[in-house]
Amino acid sequence: MRLPRRLPHPSDVRRLPRPRTLRARLIAGLVVLLAISCAAVGGAAVVELNGFLTSRLDQQLQQAGPAFAQSLEHGARKPSDHDGDEHGDTRRQAAETFGARLLNGQVTSAAVVPASDRQDLGVRLTAADRAALARVPADGRGHTVCLSRLRDYRLMAWRGRDGDVLVTGLPTEPVRAAVRRLELVAVVVLGLALTAAGVAGALWVRWSLRPLSRVAATATRVSELSLASGEVTLPPRAPDSDPRSEVGQVAAAFNRMLRHVEDALTKRHASEERLRRFAADASHELRTPVASVRGHAELALLHPGPVPPGVTRALERIKAESSRLGEMVDDLLLLARLDAGRPLESRPVDLTRLVLDAVTDARAAGPDHRWSLDLPEDPVTVPGDDHRLQQVLANLLANARLHTPVGTKVTVTLETGTDAAVLTVHDDGPGVPDEVQPGVFERFTRAEHRRRPNASGGGAGLGLSIVAAVAEAHGGRVELESGPGSTAFTVRLPV
Repeated sequence: MRLPRRLPHPSDVRRLPRPRTLRARLIAGLVVLLAISCAAVGGAAVVELNGFLTSRLDQQLQQAGPAFAQSLEHGARKPSDHDGDEHGDTRRQAAETFGARLLNGQVTSAAVVPASDRQDLGVRLTAADRAALARVPADGRGHTVCLSRLRDYRLMAWRGRDGDVLVTGLPTEPVRAAVRRLELVAVVVLGLALTAAGVAGALWVRWSLRPLSRVAATATRVSELSLASGEVTLPPRAPDSDPRSEVGQVAAAFNRMLRHVEDALTKRHASEERLRRFAADASHELRTPVASVRGHAELALLHPGPVPPGVTRALERIKAESSRLGEMVDDLLLLARLDAGRPLESRPVDLTRLVLDAVTDARAAGPDHRWSLDLPEDPVTVPGDDHRLQQVLANLLANARLHTPVGTKVTVTLETGTDAAVLTVHDDGPGVPDEVQPGVFERFTRAEHRRRPNASGGGAGLGLSIVAAVAEAHGGRVELESGPGSTAFTVRLPV
């Protein structure tokens, strides 16, 4: 069974390759327009030449008239120099001239003027040829008819004196040969013109779009810059071009945009620097009065005389809050120093030992939690600041202890790869809320009311910020994956 041919789907057309760049589109458009124009001109020339040569052929038939066809009334035979008027008309006819006589719609005789005297005048016609000759109207106009043994002929018919129809024709092969030659010349010239136009157009378009290419190169360099924070130096502006052209207007607008962006980045950097200096100065200045308040509270608690219970309770709260405030001031000062890009110590740190010590401290601080370790057999050593890395571990374990309910299992895993050490702190608590996860490493982010509804106290929301800042200062990063029943903080540090 033959299957029907599948029709092309509109989506198949969309899959055709299309020029992607502006340069390619301009060149393709130029070549296509030139091809259409040349094809139109060539087609018009071919049609006009075919019509002109056909009209000349009709003129020749008009001039020849029915003389050759009339000479066939007494039968056609080989011409000779002694022929009289009866066949003398064949000597005045062009070679391959066709003649036929029809009577009552039937061909009574037909002949073709031979190219040489050794050839016969007779011609064999098929039934289709005879029917085609019978259909030629006797209107004195040219008609193209295909004779199976003689190819295409331009025929013209007249009515004779005896009620017959006289047909004279000339071959159309010379006309077709001239038209084919013109078509070949047109195709060759069209190909050469398209090739030359494509090369010249590519050079011209490339030269015309040079300013736009320079704008694109400048935009590429700008896109490769890190604009998130810090001082940013933008690359040189795009070269100025003719402001009256579209490319020049684009370059001018792009340069204005770069100036605005640079001004905004400069102001933002200055504001960040002022904020960092303020945080560092404020934290530094607050350390002394906070320590003084805590010291006075401890001294008052050591008073040997009788102290009312309310005063003792107030002094204990002052001591606790001043200690908490002191820790917060220290954390802010550390973040300010890390933001300022102050380098940390870099020496080999045994990360395995730090994990063991941190989990031991966490187990003592949170005996109601289940603590688990998964360490490699060989020690893991990374370059960095051991005090700050210890602070990272302490903050992650404190976060898991403070923000999960009693009985939660906390697993600390340490792995090493070819280029990084991976530290993971996983717990099976309720998880971090989805709305908090995007900003969980930002400062003063607190979500203990969702992680542990019955928790009391808690930090100031700076612990995870310090973890992220210290990891970045060591060339690493920290990631969070959290869901109901599974929360994992992963720290990657280069080895």
